[in-house]
Amino acid sequence: MSPPTEGRAPGSRPIAGFAPAKINLTLHVTGQRGDGYHLLDSLVVFADIGDRLVLDPDAALGLTVSGPRAAGVPTGPENLILKAAAHLGAVRGAIHLEKHLPAAAGIGGGSSDAATALRLHAQAMGRALPDDGAALGADVPVCLRGKATRMSGIGEALTPVAGLPPLPAVLVNPGVDVPTPAVFRGLRQKENPPMPADLPGFATPTDCARWLATQRNDLEPPARAAAPVIDSVLAEIAGDPDCLLARMSGSGATCFGLFETPAQAQAAAETLSTRHPDWWVAPTVLR
Repeated sequence: MSPPTEGRAPGSRPIAGFAPAKINLTLHVTGQRGDGYHLLDSLVVFADIGDRLVLDPDAALGLTVSGPRAAGVPTGPENLILKAAAHLGAVRGAIHLEKHLPAAAGIGGGSSDAATALRLHAQAMGRALPDDGAALGADVPVCLRGKATRMSGIGEALTPVAGLPPLPAVLVNPGVDVPTPAVFRGLRQKENPPMPADLPGFATPTDCARWLATQRNDLEPPARAAAPVIDSVLAEIAGDPDCLLARMSGSGATCFGLFETPAQAQAAAETLSTRHPDWWVAPTVLR
Protein backbone atom coordinates (compact mmCIF):
# COMPACT_ATOMS: atom_id res chain seq x y z
CA MET A 1 0.00 0.00 0.00
CA SER A 2 1.55 3.29 -1.09
CA PRO A 3 1.34 6.31 1.23
CA PRO A 4 -1.80 8.47 0.86
CA THR A 5 -1.82 12.23 1.14
CA GLU A 6 -1.93 13.10 4.81
CA GLY A 7 -3.53 16.08 6.48
CA ARG A 8 -6.79 17.29 7.89
CA ALA A 9 -9.47 18.63 5.60
CA PRO A 10 -11.73 21.51 6.70
CA GLY A 11 -14.37 20.70 9.28
CA SER A 12 -14.49 17.20 10.65
CA ARG A 13 -13.64 15.21 7.57
CA PRO A 14 -11.57 12.04 8.10
CA ILE A 15 -7.79 12.26 8.39
CA ALA A 16 -5.65 9.67 6.61
CA GLY A 17 -2.22 8.46 7.67
CA PHE A 18 0.35 5.97 6.41
CA ALA A 19 2.14 3.46 8.66
CA PRO A 20 5.25 2.18 6.84
CA ALA A 21 7.07 -1.06 7.50
CA LYS A 22 10.12 -0.61 9.74
CA ILE A 23 13.25 -2.51 8.72
CA ASN A 24 16.29 -3.14 10.90
CA LEU A 25 19.24 -3.13 8.50
CA THR A 26 21.39 -4.00 11.52
CA LEU A 27 20.48 -5.08 15.03
CA HIS A 28 23.32 -5.44 17.51
CA VAL A 29 22.39 -6.62 21.01
CA THR A 30 24.91 -4.91 23.27
CA GLY A 31 23.71 -5.84 26.75
CA GLN A 32 20.82 -6.37 29.11
CA ARG A 33 19.65 -4.11 31.92
CA GLY A 34 18.79 -5.28 35.39
CA ASP A 35 15.08 -4.87 34.62
CA GLY A 36 15.36 -7.33 31.74
CA TYR A 37 15.30 -4.86 28.85
CA HIS A 38 17.92 -5.52 26.19
CA LEU A 39 20.25 -2.80 24.94
CA LEU A 40 20.41 -2.44 21.18
CA ASP A 41 22.31 -0.62 18.47
CA SER A 42 20.32 -0.70 15.25
CA LEU A 43 20.20 1.06 11.89
CA VAL A 44 16.50 1.49 11.11
CA VAL A 45 14.91 2.48 7.81
CA PHE A 46 11.35 2.60 6.51
CA ALA A 47 9.68 1.10 3.46
CA ASP A 48 7.32 2.72 0.99
CA ILE A 49 4.75 0.00 1.71
CA GLY A 50 2.67 -0.28 4.83
CA ASP A 51 -0.75 0.03 6.44
CA ARG A 52 -3.28 2.82 5.99
CA LEU A 53 -5.21 4.39 8.84
CA VAL A 54 -8.19 6.74 8.59
CA LEU A 55 -9.48 8.62 11.64
CA ASP A 56 -13.04 9.94 11.83
CA PRO A 57 -12.58 12.52 14.62
CA ASP A 58 -16.29 12.91 15.40
CA ALA A 59 -17.24 9.23 15.56
CA ALA A 60 -17.29 7.16 18.74
CA LEU A 61 -13.93 5.83 19.87
CA GLY A 62 -13.26 2.49 18.21
CA LEU A 63 -11.31 0.44 15.69
CA THR A 64 -12.31 -1.50 12.59
CA VAL A 65 -9.99 -3.48 10.34
CA SER A 66 -10.01 -4.56 6.70
CA GLY A 67 -7.42 -5.44 4.09
CA PRO A 68 -5.49 -8.52 2.98
CA ARG A 69 -3.81 -9.01 6.39
CA ALA A 70 -6.81 -8.20 8.58
CA ALA A 71 -7.40 -11.74 9.84
CA GLY A 72 -6.51 -12.12 13.49
CA VAL A 73 -5.95 -8.41 14.17
CA PRO A 74 -7.63 -7.60 17.51
CA THR A 75 -10.03 -4.66 17.64
CA GLY A 76 -10.28 -4.43 21.42
CA PRO A 77 -8.33 -2.36 23.94
CA GLU A 78 -5.28 -4.63 23.60
CA ASN A 79 -4.61 -3.20 20.13
CA LEU A 80 -1.82 -0.60 20.17
CA ILE A 81 -3.94 1.75 18.06
CA LEU A 82 -6.52 2.03 20.83
CA LYS A 83 -3.77 2.16 23.44
CA ALA A 84 -2.37 5.15 21.53
CA ALA A 85 -5.76 6.88 21.71
CA ALA A 86 -5.97 6.21 25.44
CA HIS A 87 -2.41 7.45 25.91
CA LEU A 88 -3.41 10.83 24.47
CA GLY A 89 -6.65 10.90 26.42
CA ALA A 90 -8.82 10.81 23.30
CA VAL A 91 -12.51 10.27 24.09
CA ARG A 92 -13.74 10.25 20.49
CA GLY A 93 -12.40 9.16 17.14
CA ALA A 94 -12.94 5.97 15.18
CA ILE A 95 -9.97 4.58 13.30
CA HIS A 96 -10.23 2.24 10.35
CA LEU A 97 -7.08 0.21 9.75
CA GLU A 98 -6.43 -1.12 6.26
CA LYS A 99 -3.96 -3.88 7.08
CA HIS A 100 -1.34 -4.78 4.48
CA LEU A 101 1.65 -5.80 6.60
CA PRO A 102 1.92 -9.21 8.28
CA ALA A 103 1.62 -9.06 12.06
CA ALA A 104 4.34 -10.15 14.51
CA ALA A 105 6.79 -10.22 11.62
CA GLY A 106 9.80 -8.18 12.73
CA ILE A 107 8.86 -5.13 10.67
CA GLY A 108 7.20 -3.01 13.36
CA GLY A 109 3.68 -3.16 11.96
CA GLY A 110 1.92 -2.70 15.30
CA SER A 111 4.34 -0.02 16.46
CA SER A 112 4.06 1.86 13.18
CA ASP A 113 0.26 1.68 13.37
CA ALA A 114 0.41 3.03 16.93
CA ALA A 115 2.73 5.87 15.92
CA THR A 116 0.41 6.85 13.07
CA ALA A 117 -2.60 6.69 15.39
CA LEU A 118 -0.80 9.04 17.79
CA ARG A 119 -0.19 11.50 14.93
CA LEU A 120 -3.82 11.39 13.76
CA HIS A 121 -5.35 11.81 17.22
CA ALA A 122 -2.87 14.55 18.14
CA GLN A 123 -3.75 16.41 14.95
CA ALA A 124 -7.48 16.03 15.53
CA MET A 125 -7.13 17.21 19.14
CA GLY A 126 -4.81 20.09 18.25
CA ARG A 127 -2.10 18.72 20.50
CA ALA A 128 1.63 18.17 20.14
CA LEU A 129 2.91 14.65 19.80
CA PRO A 130 3.84 13.13 23.16
CA ASP A 131 7.48 12.66 24.01
CA ASP A 132 6.81 9.43 25.88
CA GLY A 133 5.78 7.21 22.98
CA ALA A 134 8.02 4.49 24.39
CA ALA A 135 5.29 3.83 26.96
CA LEU A 136 3.43 2.11 24.11
CA GLY A 137 6.42 0.05 22.99
CA ALA A 138 10.15 0.34 22.40
CA ASP A 139 9.74 0.76 18.63
CA VAL A 140 7.09 3.49 18.77
CA PRO A 141 9.53 6.45 19.12
CA VAL A 142 11.52 5.48 16.02
CA CYS A 143 8.27 4.89 14.13
CA LEU A 144 7.13 8.38 15.11
CA ARG A 145 10.30 9.67 13.49
CA GLY A 146 9.73 7.58 10.35
CA LYS A 147 13.14 8.27 8.80
CA ALA A 148 16.53 6.58 8.67
CA THR A 149 17.69 6.50 12.29
CA ARG A 150 20.29 4.94 14.52
CA MET A 151 18.38 3.52 17.47
CA SER A 152 20.21 2.62 20.66
CA GLY A 153 19.62 2.08 24.35
CA ILE A 154 16.31 0.25 24.69
CA GLY A 155 14.98 2.22 21.73
CA GLU A 156 14.81 5.66 23.29
CA ALA A 157 18.11 7.06 21.95
CA LEU A 158 17.51 8.15 18.36
CA THR A 159 20.09 9.72 16.05
CA PRO A 160 19.18 10.81 12.49
CA VAL A 161 21.24 9.10 9.79
CA ALA A 162 22.30 11.06 6.72
CA GLY A 163 24.11 9.79 3.67
CA LEU A 164 21.98 6.69 3.15
CA PRO A 165 20.84 6.22 -0.47
CA PRO A 166 17.38 4.86 -1.30
CA LEU A 167 17.69 1.08 -1.09
CA PRO A 168 15.64 -1.05 -3.51
CA ALA A 169 14.60 -4.17 -1.62
CA VAL A 170 12.38 -7.21 -1.42
CA LEU A 171 10.61 -8.12 1.83
CA VAL A 172 9.70 -11.77 2.39
CA ASN A 173 7.72 -13.36 5.21
CA PRO A 174 7.09 -17.13 5.19
CA GLY A 175 3.97 -16.92 7.34
CA VAL A 176 5.36 -18.32 10.58
CA ASP A 177 5.18 -16.65 13.97
CA VAL A 178 8.47 -16.14 15.80
CA PRO A 179 7.73 -14.90 19.35
CA THR A 180 10.13 -12.09 20.21
CA PRO A 181 10.63 -13.15 23.86
CA ALA A 182 11.65 -16.64 22.75
CA VAL A 183 14.18 -15.20 20.30
CA PHE A 184 15.79 -13.05 22.98
CA ARG A 185 15.87 -16.01 25.35
CA GLY A 186 17.71 -17.95 22.66
CA LEU A 187 20.57 -15.45 22.55
CA ARG A 188 23.76 -17.17 23.60
CA GLN A 189 25.68 -13.92 24.01
CA LYS A 190 23.92 -10.77 25.18
CA GLU A 191 26.92 -8.45 25.30
CA ASN A 192 28.10 -7.90 21.74
CA PRO A 193 30.00 -5.07 20.02
CA PRO A 194 27.95 -2.09 18.79
CA MET A 195 28.23 -0.58 15.35
CA PRO A 196 31.11 1.85 14.78
CA ALA A 197 30.66 5.17 16.56
CA ASP A 198 30.57 7.02 13.23
CA LEU A 199 28.54 5.51 10.42
CA PRO A 200 29.95 6.05 6.91
CA GLY A 201 28.10 7.64 4.03
CA PHE A 202 27.30 5.65 0.91
CA ALA A 203 27.11 6.65 -2.73
CA THR A 204 25.17 3.61 -3.96
CA PRO A 205 23.14 0.68 -2.63
CA THR A 206 26.10 -1.57 -3.45
CA ASP A 207 28.39 0.52 -1.21
CA CYS A 208 25.83 0.36 1.58
CA ALA A 209 25.32 -3.40 1.23
CA ARG A 210 29.06 -4.03 1.40
CA TRP A 211 29.27 -2.18 4.68
CA LEU A 212 26.13 -3.80 6.06
CA ALA A 213 27.68 -7.20 5.36
CA THR A 214 30.30 -6.37 8.02
CA GLN A 215 27.54 -5.72 10.58
CA ARG A 216 24.98 -8.08 12.14
CA ASN A 217 21.50 -8.93 13.27
CA ASP A 218 22.26 -10.72 16.52
CA LEU A 219 18.70 -12.03 16.70
CA GLU A 220 19.01 -13.91 13.42
CA PRO A 221 20.70 -17.08 14.78
CA PRO A 222 18.15 -17.72 17.58
CA ALA A 223 15.27 -16.88 15.23
CA ARG A 224 16.59 -19.33 12.65
CA ALA A 225 16.83 -21.98 15.36
CA ALA A 226 13.22 -21.30 16.39
CA ALA A 227 11.91 -21.21 12.80
CA PRO A 228 14.19 -23.10 10.37
CA VAL A 229 12.12 -21.89 7.42
CA ILE A 230 14.00 -18.59 7.81
CA ASP A 231 17.05 -20.46 6.49
CA SER A 232 15.12 -21.24 3.32
CA VAL A 233 13.89 -17.66 2.97
CA LEU A 234 17.39 -16.21 3.26
CA ALA A 235 18.79 -18.79 0.85
CA GLU A 236 16.10 -18.04 -1.72
CA ILE A 237 16.70 -14.30 -1.50
CA ALA A 238 20.49 -14.61 -1.59
CA GLY A 239 20.24 -16.99 -4.53
CA ASP A 240 19.10 -14.19 -6.83
CA PRO A 241 22.16 -13.15 -8.86
CA ASP A 242 21.36 -9.46 -8.37
CA CYS A 243 20.95 -9.64 -4.58
CA LEU A 244 23.52 -7.54 -2.72
CA LEU A 245 22.64 -8.68 0.81
CA ALA A 246 20.07 -10.95 2.45
CA ARG A 247 19.27 -10.52 6.14
CA MET A 248 16.47 -10.92 8.67
CA SER A 249 14.73 -7.83 10.07
CA GLY A 250 14.09 -7.41 13.78
CA SER A 251 13.25 -10.66 15.54
CA GLY A 252 11.82 -12.19 12.36
CA ALA A 253 10.48 -13.88 10.51
CA THR A 254 10.52 -11.22 7.76
CA CYS A 255 13.74 -11.11 5.76
CA PHE A 256 14.93 -8.58 3.20
CA GLY A 257 17.15 -8.55 0.17
CA LEU A 258 18.88 -5.41 -1.11
CA PHE A 259 19.34 -4.64 -4.81
CA GLU A 260 20.97 -1.94 -6.87
CA THR A 261 17.83 -0.99 -8.82
CA PRO A 262 14.06 -1.13 -8.29
CA ALA A 263 13.74 -3.18 -11.48
CA GLN A 264 16.00 -5.87 -10.02
CA ALA A 265 14.00 -5.91 -6.79
CA GLN A 266 10.74 -6.17 -8.73
CA ALA A 267 12.06 -9.06 -10.81
CA ALA A 268 13.28 -10.88 -7.71
CA ALA A 269 9.90 -10.41 -6.03
CA GLU A 270 8.10 -11.87 -9.02
CA THR A 271 10.40 -14.91 -9.04
CA LEU A 272 9.98 -15.49 -5.30
CA SER A 273 6.20 -15.12 -5.50
CA THR A 274 6.05 -17.69 -8.29
CA ARG A 275 8.20 -20.18 -6.40
CA HIS A 276 6.48 -19.64 -3.06
CA PRO A 277 2.90 -18.44 -3.55
CA ASP A 278 2.22 -18.97 0.17
CA TRP A 279 4.90 -16.47 1.20
CA TRP A 280 4.26 -12.75 1.60
CA VAL A 281 6.59 -11.05 -0.89
CA ALA A 282 6.76 -7.30 -1.53
CA PRO A 283 9.19 -5.15 -3.54
CA THR A 284 9.87 -1.77 -1.97
CA VAL A 285 12.38 1.05 -1.53
CA LEU A 286 13.87 1.62 1.91
CA ARG A 287 14.75 5.11 3.13
